[in-house]
Amino acid sequence: MSASGSLGRRLTQLYAGLALYGASSALLVASGLGLEPWNVLHQGLAELTGTTIGVVSIVVGAAVLLLWIPLRQRPGLGTVSNVFVVGLAMDGTLALLPDVHGLAVRIPLLVAGIVLNGVATGLYIAASFGPGPRDGLMTGLHRRTGRSVRLMRTAVEVAVVVTGFVLGGTIGLGTLLYALSIGPLAQLFLRMFAVPAASGGSTVVAERPPGGVILRS
Repeated sequence: MSASGSLGRRLTQLYAGLALYGASSALLVASGLGLEPWNVLHQGLAELTGTTIGVVSIVVGAAVLLLWIPLRQRPGLGTVSNVFVVGLAMDGTLALLPDVHGLAVRIPLLVAGIVLNGVATGLYIAASFGPGPRDGLMTGLHRRTGRSVRLMRTAVEVAVVVTGFVLGGTIGLGTLLYALSIGPLAQLFLRMFAVPAASGGSTVVAERPPGGVILRS
């Protein structure tokens, strides 16, 4: 694949992945059966402030990005794009979705949201334009403290889930199902969407994805 072709594919994957991430998160919100950790916080803050969850996601993402400065993390195009595209796509999708009632509709929405979130994660991470602000926070804390990425991620996500729940965010079956399934789904789609290097050799995506990949950037 030529360098220009590879770059074009990577940019397409980046923005398709970020838009799909926001849309898939909106499906989880619409299901009402539990959100991924950071969106529990975003929803709680949205309830508190009276703004939309997408706007809160953008504000929190920008605030987290500021924390990269003392951690000496460098943002990439994907990092900055993540802050805005995910929140806008989430609000846009929620505006289009009708109110849903009954488990016969809510459960399929939940499952679709989780699977599409895995697809989205594979798309934008495989594009290799930098981690999302929240993922970069965890890897930055790992480098500065010497603690494992897994420990940093667990500590940060427990804190945001508890805070979000206290503020009115939704946790439930979906939160647990997301936690159990997103890792395997992300790994599957990372391999599927790996972009061949321009030289035709190794792929753009590192063979060992960053610190336990992910998730909501």
